[in-house]
Amino acid sequence: MDDNRAFRVLSRREIELLRMQGCFAEDWGLIEVADGFDPACVRNSHFSGRVRLGRFSDNVRLPGGFEKPSGIYNAVLSNCTVGDNTRISNVPDRIANYDIAERVCIENVSTMQANPGATFGNGVEISVLNEAGGREILLFDRLSAQFAYLMCLHRYRPKLIEQLRRIARQYVESVRSDRGQVGTGARICSAEEIIDVRIGPFATVNHASSLRNGTILSSEEAPTMVGVKVIAEDFIVAESSSVTGGAMLSKVFVGQGCQVGRQYSAENSAFFANCEAFHGEACSVFAGPYTVTHHKSTLLIAGLFSFYNAGSGTNESNHMYKLGPAHEGKLLRGTKTGSFSYLMWPCRVGPFSVVLGKHSTNFDTGDFPFSHLEARSDGKCAMIPGFHLTTVGTVRDAAKWPKRDRRKDATKRDAISFEVFSPYTIGKMIKATRRLKELQDATDRSVEEVSIGGGLVKRLLLRTSQKYYRTGIEMYLLEKVVQRIEAALDDAKRNEKAGSAALQDAVYSPDWVDIAGQLMPRQRLVDLEGALETGSVATLDAFDAAIANILRHYGADEWAWVRNAYEEVFGVPVGELTAEKACAAARELLRVKSKFLNLVTADAQKEFSESSRLGYGQDGEVDDVERDFRQVRGLYEENQFVLEMNRSIEQLHQRIERIEQAIGRQQGTKSICL
Repeated sequence: MDDNRAFRVLSRREIELLRMQGCFAEDWGLIEVADGFDPACVRNSHFSGRVRLGRFSDNVRLPGGFEKPSGIYNAVLSNCTVGDNTRISNVPDRIANYDIAERVCIENVSTMQANPGATFGNGVEISVLNEAGGREILLFDRLSAQFAYLMCLHRYRPKLIEQLRRIARQYVESVRSDRGQVGTGARICSAEEIIDVRIGPFATVNHASSLRNGTILSSEEAPTMVGVKVIAEDFIVAESSSVTGGAMLSKVFVGQGCQVGRQYSAENSAFFANCEAFHGEACSVFAGPYTVTHHKSTLLIAGLFSFYNAGSGTNESNHMYKLGPAHEGKLLRGTKTGSFSYLMWPCRVGPFSVVLGKHSTNFDTGDFPFSHLEARSDGKCAMIPGFHLTTVGTVRDAAKWPKRDRRKDATKRDAISFEVFSPYTIGKMIKATRRLKELQDATDRSVEEVSIGGGLVKRLLLRTSQKYYRTGIEMYLLEKVVQRIEAALDDAKRNEKAGSAALQDAVYSPDWVDIAGQLMPRQRLVDLEGALETGSVATLDAFDAAIANILRHYGADEWAWVRNAYEEVFGVPVGELTAEKACAAARELLRVKSKFLNLVTADAQKEFSESSRLGYGQDGEVDDVERDFRQVRGLYEENQFVLEMNRSIEQLHQRIERIEQAIGRQQGTKSICL
């Protein structure tokens, strides 16, 4: 409701009508109404303190198209403002100290109250990643994954942490209030208690049990749901999210587009964009974007995750020694854990790796992406570096995440880089290749296996793993260069100017980092931290703008890195690519990427193998097995994923052919400006 709107005191006749309809006020002189107020819409209600009521001239529309008349029925209100065409019904205890906007529906709520100095979940400290403390995040309703990551993990820069906490506390004070708010169009249907909770526009609270000290962010474009039997205390739930099905949250941040439910239990944890958490439990978890856990027996504890998929029964231990739960684990982006996998922290697992079995030793494979990590019978980690580079899952991951972005609000707080192959992963693969080569050269033939960061690799796999990585490195670098060649051939003058301008704005670092889902050159991170420490970035708006600027320059920064890496790997400066060398690069891309895609489709073919047909044709004859399998799973040749891979190979051939033809038409060109 507009704070500047004019209200008037009740007339004597209106007071008489309200009394006749079972209403009571401790002081009728403190009850004010808007023009057009109809006392017939207020019945059997009790008012105390200053109460302002809007017009009740229209019905409230509920989900499904059902409508109910607006007004106040069987309710107790104390120090409240109620907007136009809002319905409040069956509130036997009280609604106290709330500003309730237009077209809201509140029904069957026992108690709803805001206390003096409430911050609605803002300012709560949660002990993420290290259950014993020391990495606390200060919650506030504009918290982003990047802000939280720096506050949690960069404790080695105390000045930085001090500045981040100052910015967070400044925001917390800006939302401190003696009154709660319910936004336009919100629906609150059945709740036992709602204490110090701010509820955004078009949010739905449906049969929740208890909500205390929290914020439910919501908008018309990105409505938020808090559902049946939810118990939440010291929490923030962001736009487009749903927390339902008896979920229990204590000191928890739920970011945009998340889904939490089916009795999930979480404490001292933060879930950022598009996470899914069902059935299991989390304790002191930093769940970066797209962390997914769906199973009852899964416990995530004291871990850092992003783009993560937890198998059934995944479990972790942070009690390695005797001084309490002080240990941490980092599963870098894209990691998967298999059913009943077990990890003993501290551990770090490289990006896009798969972890299987019960591990009873610590290991760090952070610089070896796409690895297969399986526990041996003695609990030690057997490792195959790069093994999962050409699996179906890797290709599917690259396509599925952008399609599964549920964030509908105009402002997307978490900056996300979806790329599977990037300077971050390829840089690690280049380092891993060097390390594997060094081990291969230095290891005697009599040695059966070598240790890499605690993971045991068979000596005979050192050469094979280098081949895996070489395939990924060459494919990525050639693809990026060929894309530039295509653009340059399309419009040489325009692309020369654009390329020059992009390089001027680019930042080059040999190493890249992943800041809770956002990839960037390390130098960008160093510059941001320096700006925070010196006060150049001193507000939340300035921080968000700096993060957005880094994301905006991803393409330019990536190209600066590719130029350097291409010369290092292929020995040819990108700026000196002649027409002949450009053709050679295109043909090499055709060879390497075709090989990669063929390996991926070969991996997909395993899904149609003889062993995959076990159990089909139940109660039928031998010939019915194949027919049943076809009806349920289809044919390999007709599978949508396989068809897409084959189309990709065809399109690649067409691209290379066009490049060769275009270069052939420009025979006078000595070099191509990239």
